Amino acid sequence: MSKRTDQFYLVREDMLPEAMLKTVEAKQLLDSGKCDKINAAVEKVNLSRSAFYKYKDGIFPFHTMVKEKIITLSIHLEDQAGALSKLLSLVAQTGANVLTINQTIPLQGRATITLSIETAAMNADITLLLKKIEQLEPVVRVELIGSGT
Repeated sequence: MSKRTDQFYLVREDMLPEAMLKTVEAKQLLDSGKCDKINAAVEKVNLSRSAFYKYKDGIFPFHTMVKEKIITLSIHLEDQAGALSKLLSLVAQTGANVLTINQTIPLQGRATITLSIETAAMNADITLLLKKIEQLEPVVRVELIGSGT
C-alpha cells in the first residue's frame, strides 16, 4: 500500500503527539531566528533530531496552510444597524480581499453571513482574524467552513 502525500487532516492540537507539537515549536524557533541551527532548536524544546526530521515536512500551524488561499466563514450576527459594516471594515483592515457575501434575512434577531475571502494579502494570520471577528459586538458565532485555492 503506497502512502498518499496529498491527503490532509485538520486535527485539534490536544490530539497531537508531543513530538509533533515540539517539532512545530522547533520550527518556530528556527523561523523566528531565536535559534540558528536545528540542533539548538531541538535541544531547546527537548526533542530528538530524528523526531524533528520525521515530522518537519508534515506538520504546519493552521494559519500557514491557509495563507494565499480562499477561506469561507459562516458568521452569525445580531440584527442591528451597521453590524455588517463593522464586520467588513475589520476584514478590510487585515488586508483580506472579500470575494463573496451572502446574508440571510434576519430571523429571531439574527442573520447568518457567509463570507468568502482571499487571504494572500493579509497582514495578520487567520487565527487572529477569527478572534477579532468573535470579539465584535454584534457577532454571535464564527465558523471556518471551508478553505481552498
